[in-house]
Amino acid sequence: MPLHDWSRVPAGLFHHFHQDWSIEIARELNRGRLPAGFSALVEQRAGEREPNLLAIETGDPPDEEAREQVPGGGVAIIGRPSARIVRHSSADRYAARANRIVVRHHLGRVVSVIEIVAPGNKSSRAALREFVTKTADFLAHGVHVLVVDLFQPTQHDPAGIHKAIWDEFEEEAFDMPVGKDRVAVSYEAGEERVAYIELIGIGEPIPDMPLFLDVELHIPVPLEKTYETAWNASPQALRAAVENAP
Repeated sequence: MPLHDWSRVPAGLFHHFHQDWSIEIARELNRGRLPAGFSALVEQRAGEREPNLLAIETGDPPDEEAREQVPGGGVAIIGRPSARIVRHSSADRYAARANRIVVRHHLGRVVSVIEIVAPGNKSSRAALREFVTKTADFLAHGVHVLVVDLFQPTQHDPAGIHKAIWDEFEEEAFDMPVGKDRVAVSYEAGEERVAYIELIGIGEPIPDMPLFLDVELHIPVPLEKTYETAWNASPQALRAAVENAP
């Protein structure tokens, strides 16, 4: 399904879709994509900030020999995923803030989060700062993060949301080609942080992205499939408004 231009309609419409999409992603992950011992929960509290979705490890981590296929669960892939753009950083600028957030959940240790960017996350300098700080803090604490931004850069993130986040660790140039200014990026939060970046244009399918459960251990997140499911379940009036927006 081609990506729609949500920037042409009121933010409230995307908020409705955003909620449905988050739930669909969690359902899909819990239907056997996550290995045994892991659960995906929507909008649970993690420390001071709330991501859209958490991947929770509720049992003992699988050992090295059992990692790839865990009975009763899905397949976790060992090794590095592929992406059109890959960036590395071993900088540790957040070391002095290491005790700022304790990321826990009553079912177990939070290992990764998924964030679907909303218009409000980029509506002001303060809102963007809050989102960037939240994401960087998760990474600084070893929590892997997948960020999906279906909105074009604003005056507050002129080079896109990834550049704003990555600057917290490694300031380097990042260009978004004309027509491909939406982004999905998966961050691996090991000793060396790695960003796996896919740039998306309106009308293009959303690529599946890796979600890391541990260093060099990830599962694919079916963004395209869940987006389509959420879209098809949306009210006809909402879909018409998005498709017919000027």
